[in-house]
Amino acid sequence: MTHKPHPPTSAVANKLSNQPSILTALFVACVFTFIGPLAALAAGPAAVSLGTAGNFVVLTKSGISTTGATKVTGDMGTSPISASAITGFGLTRDSANTFSTSVQVTGKVYAADYAVPTPTTLTAAIGDMQTAYADAAGRTLPTATELGAGNIGGLTLAPGLYKWGTGVTIPTDVTLAGGPNDVWIFQIGQTLTMSSGAHIVLSGGAQASNIFWVVAGQTTIGTTAVFNGTILDQVAIVLNTGAQLNGRALAQTAVTLDANSVTLSVAAATPPPTPAPVPAPTPAPTPTPAMCSGTDHSCQCATGNYCLFSGAMCVSPTSPCPVSTPAPTPTPATPATPAVPTASPASPATPATPVACTQDAKQCSDGSYVGRGGPRC
Repeated sequence: MTHKPHPPTSAVANKLSNQPSILTALFVACVFTFIGPLAALAAGPAAVSLGTAGNFVVLTKSGISTTGATKVTGDMGTSPISASAITGFGLTRDSANTFSTSVQVTGKVYAADYAVPTPTTLTAAIGDMQTAYADAAGRTLPTATELGAGNIGGLTLAPGLYKWGTGVTIPTDVTLAGGPNDVWIFQIGQTLTMSSGAHIVLSGGAQASNIFWVVAGQTTIGTTAVFNGTILDQVAIVLNTGAQLNGRALAQTAVTLDANSVTLSVAAATPPPTPAPVPAPTPAPTPTPAMCSGTDHSCQCATGNYCLFSGAMCVSPTSPCPVSTPAPTPTPATPATPAVPTASPASPATPATPVACTQDAKQCSDGSYVGRGGPRC
């Protein structure tokens, strides 16, 4: 069944009528509502395992060629064909003949006719590339099928599995919006063609290492276009003049370059959350003792007591002031037996001396002191 093209500016959520995808979206929304976002969760299908093929930025079975000032960042390899199928790079073999170098390659270049262990390494990598293609092409339960009738220019695509039985064109920019752990897989039954100057835009932290373009026919990237993701192609990959690829070109035939920038994409590490600082406990303030002061030679504590001006302290607002301990009341003496009449009469008692005020306070009859302005004895 052929679907009519959808308006390019609408979000993909408004384009889909696939009920499983809607139920999946509702389930994810519930998880995030009641559990909260978890860094370990990723939207979309499981990532495609590339095995040892993921160690290469360009890997082919029948050759790699370039014209112009191409710049490749990462390792390149070809097998089972020999190094003669790698052209335009001006290769220089190392002394052990296990790899080559090139001023155009920041990395190493390997071919099947190099010394051991290179042939075995390349055989394993080519096998992993073919396994990865079969895995990605065989994924089921797509998020959408035949989206845009194969024209995805101008769309914003959420993480998911997208499938076309026809070819796919990207005439204008397409945006892939998602987090750093989210995954996109595009299953394309025929060719993939990207127009000159178009961009695959990543937003929300999406990473090229989590994007997989699985193409049964040839992939062609137009001049000065910017492409993001790993291309797993059953045949050839062609980058026209000035095009940029951030990802990998893994072709089961050949890769053709022309003054391109090709950079291996690796997953960026997600930093762990920074724990919130724990505030140090604030020590309780030490109360400052109140000193006796004033012109009345005494001070009144909060309890109502008085202390002398001569250095005593009100220790705290709730403790009494230090006061002199009252002298014990003397026990009256037992009357003496009357003396013999011939004894001299006793001398009269000396009158008691009135209680006088001292320099600092007034002494009461019980031996305690009060300030002059304090309470009476």
